[in-house]
Amino acid sequence: MVTLRDWLRARPFTLVMSSGFFGFFAHAGMVSVLEEEGLFPSRIAGSSAGALVGGLWAAGVPAARIREELTGLRREHFWDVRPGLGLLRGARFRSLLERVLPVQTFEGCPVPLALSVWDVLARRTVVLRSGALAAAIHASCAFPVLLQPVRIGRRLYADGGIADRRAMAGVGDEEQVLYHHLTSRSPWRRRESPALAIPDRPRLQSIALPDLPRLGPFRLGRGPEAMERAAAGTRAALSRPVAGG
Repeated sequence: MVTLRDWLRARPFTLVMSSGFFGFFAHAGMVSVLEEEGLFPSRIAGSSAGALVGGLWAAGVPAARIREELTGLRREHFWDVRPGLGLLRGARFRSLLERVLPVQTFEGCPVPLALSVWDVLARRTVVLRSGALAAAIHASCAFPVLLQPVRIGRRLYADGGIADRRAMAGVGDEEQVLYHHLTSRSPWRRRESPALAIPDRPRLQSIALPDLPRLGPFRLGRGPEAMERAAAGTRAALSRPVAGG
């Protein structure tokens, strides 16, 4: 019997983390278990919530520190209302990122990183792999209506989950992938939307944990619970046999 743990240890893998509003608590619980097990990806890709946790982990922030920062997160830490193309300006969120990140650029990350963003004017997904890291994470997390879009160079970017919820735009077909899927459903997506489905492709194994607490800017109190439940679910998933061996 080949378990998911065996499968991940057998060869290099890319960790892909989906978007899912405030699902970054669940992502943090998942990566903390991977770190405990010594299962480190050769590359990370993420969108929105996945970009936040993936960007921090790729930059060298230990999983325990990520969990600590998120456990202590309060609405006032990122709540800066200002008129614009979104309720929040985002300056407090950017400051939080810049305080925690140990490196300033993608190039400084110990683990290669790809983050999906939405190009507002071109109306398409763009994958960022170089340049300012805090700005890229901020852009990928710029959830429509809540956070204002982020200008990087001459382009204006918003939440990567708009058209790449699964964060697969920057992942090659040849890569072995561990995909962490947030099962929460955005209110504007149809229940049967393809964006809510786990990718169907070779060399991909997924962890998808249902019924985690529903979170948001006014529901941060259950974040630690979501984190712990995601960690427990990940531990269980690592011991299960993979489909087809």
